Amino acid sequence: MSATAATNYKEIIENAIKAIHARTFYAQYPEHPKAYGEEAPVKGLEAFNNQLGKSFQGLLQQNPESWAGEEASPYTGKSLGVTYPVFEVETTIVRAGRAFSAWKNVSVDTRAEILVDALERVKNRFFEIAHATQHSTGQSFMMSFQASGPHASDRALEALAVGYEELSRFPANVTWEKPMGKTSVVLQKQFKPVPKGISLCIGCSTFPIWNSVPGIFASLITGNTVIVKPHPKSVYPIAIVVSEIQNALQAKGIDINVCQLAVDSSAKLITKQLAEHQLIKLIDYTGGSTFGNYIESIPGKTTFTEKAGVNSVILDSVVDLKPVVQNLSFAVSLYSGQMCTAPQNFFIPAGGIKQGHTVIPYEEVKKALVDAIAGIANHPQMGPGTYGAVQNPLTVKRVNSVRELDATILHDSKPVVNAEFPEARVISPIVLEVDAKDSGIYEEELFGPIVIIVKTKDTAQSIELAKDLVEKHGAITFSAYTTDEATATTITEELESVFAPVSLNLTGMIWVNQHAGFSDFHVTGGNPAGNASFTNPEYVNKRFVWIGHRRVA
Repeated sequence: MSATAATNYKEIIENAIKAIHARTFYAQYPEHPKAYGEEAPVKGLEAFNNQLGKSFQGLLQQNPESWAGEEASPYTGKSLGVTYPVFEVETTIVRAGRAFSAWKNVSVDTRAEILVDALERVKNRFFEIAHATQHSTGQSFMMSFQASGPHASDRALEALAVGYEELSRFPANVTWEKPMGKTSVVLQKQFKPVPKGISLCIGCSTFPIWNSVPGIFASLITGNTVIVKPHPKSVYPIAIVVSEIQNALQAKGIDINVCQLAVDSSAKLITKQLAEHQLIKLIDYTGGSTFGNYIESIPGKTTFTEKAGVNSVILDSVVDLKPVVQNLSFAVSLYSGQMCTAPQNFFIPAGGIKQGHTVIPYEEVKKALVDAIAGIANHPQMGPGTYGAVQNPLTVKRVNSVRELDATILHDSKPVVNAEFPEARVISPIVLEVDAKDSGIYEEELFGPIVIIVKTKDTAQSIELAKDLVEKHGAITFSAYTTDEATATTITEELESVFAPVSLNLTGMIWVNQHAGFSDFHVTGGNPAGNASFTNPEYVNKRFVWIGHRRVA
């Protein structure tokens, strides 16, 4: 066990709990690469290069049936050549069940100590994780470092801290006495949080760590064992995390099968077989709505889903349009729109928007936004660095297909050259324009670098349409720009009535895509974009059951 975790785990958790209650900025793991020492970047790159073309030996799971791996870099187009141990589903389930028998009886403090130790071990591999994420997801290196490293570990710690607090909410043992005249009834009562069993975490290809570790750590701290089923195209990053969890378990003499990696292939997927297994009691899922709805429909499971949503922006009035379109153009371009938080639809009134006491005509507002998006595409350094690379070739096909829609193309997508990686799969956003009546075009999530400007009658119609979209199809983020307090209140009240969070007037170095650990809830769990939220108490409380035992004293 690392010295830091052994001596400071309680302090780390206590600080996290304080931050969760205060909702102010807090980061246990700084997002700046320099915080991890001068040698860390070199060691991380060396570890990554040494892993390429080889079997991943970091996992402690024994006797695999075979080895498999199909990851390819969106930057080079080449296979990473990394293979991972493959196990029969039943083998994984049996091992998880056996481990659960012991893990559920491990004290909350010991579980917490092990899990903090795991995060400290992961911290030492942030740079290897960054390269692994970059070359499996297509994120830029800096986004890969921050999202899969510090930001993900902060989210994991947040879930762990919420769980730790919830498990400590009630006393373990009390003497209960009820006066009854000259006598009384005395009982010894025990209050015990009992975990539900085996948890399955189904990962996604674009954010293999950030989206997975909250559920993994929430289940582990509450006494459940976890089977991590990554996307076959994005395994390496989360394999590192699972391996370090296993190392932390082993260091405490705990069965490493408390947390297992279950790898499959596109040709032989095991997700449904795992999800439908009667011994799987909890499922965490991130991905498309169709499969997410299926996960939610499986009887006898407690599910935590993050699915697709249609994120919108309302433009009503601004102090200055230039910083607004600069902010929004970056938000839609970041990681080529392959973020569940990226805005897609922009509702702009036909009469234009106010800037101070003047009105900027609709055509000028539209042009300003398109020009800002095109400016990133045409910038030889900013464009490739902002876009990263497209993870899935199907996303490119989706961009090409929207050209066939009955919409005006204001800015067409085009290939973008990445000087460092000439073979990188990089394309700029396509911007379409439709009328409010064309809801069939903009009412579904078009994942990737696709932007739709929707011309509305007025702001009232913009609000009505945006609210309707959230109610029917869900949203993870929502953004609005207005200088009128009454309008701001109306937007906020209307959108919160369908359980969507509102970001108002964002400019500068903060974008609607970003959700801060220990402060922002990620997904509300109240609209069709998902049934759970990173990280509120319900996110951990549904993973265990309070049982009260009584006996006569």
